Amino acid sequence: MGPAGAGPRLILGSGSPRRAELLSTLGITPHAVRAPDVDETPEPGEVPLHYCRRIASDKAAAMDVGEGEVVLCADTTVALGRRILGKPADAGEAAGFLHALSGRRHRVITCVVVRNAEKTLARDVVTAVKMKRLSNGEVNGYLASGDWRGKAGAYAIQGPAGAFIPWIQGSYTGVMGLPVAETAALLVAAGYPVFDGWTEDPT
Repeated sequence: MGPAGAGPRLILGSGSPRRAELLSTLGITPHAVRAPDVDETPEPGEVPLHYCRRIASDKAAAMDVGEGEVVLCADTTVALGRRILGKPADAGEAAGFLHALSGRRHRVITCVVVRNAEKTLARDVVTAVKMKRLSNGEVNGYLASGDWRGKAGAYAIQGPAGAFIPWIQGSYTGVMGLPVAETAALLVAAGYPVFDGWTEDPT
């Protein structure tokens, strides 16, 4: 979908290919992608939910929203207790994250913010995730795949690391980086016609 010309124009405030792919499951192709540049450094003592809300809000606030535009931004944070596991700087930090998550439950928080010219809407989606106990060989094999790069918590559930996740409670697409049901509801509330392009298959 993604109305061209008529109707609101959706601007995706994220360079994440996973978020673009998840939007495509709703039949949506953004009119444009404009990834804002914000400082994602946690504040001293900041808890994961507050951090995730702040970064998603900062991303949305950094976007210029024109008349007839709807902006979508999101942030995904992996939380182990009060600890924020961001995107690892290198393989050594990624290994540390994976060993910390091994055999334990953690939370994946995705905060979605949608803005139009009149209002800002936001939702938090928190999913509990269990990672199985990992052997050194499993960690090293995953690190060798390179799939950990650029991923909060050093893993992506939709990639090879899915083999490490026997259980989740919550939103699978939220763990991927964009909870589809909640995002669709926010877009509709902001005036973007998510469902208007859907037609029944005559077969």
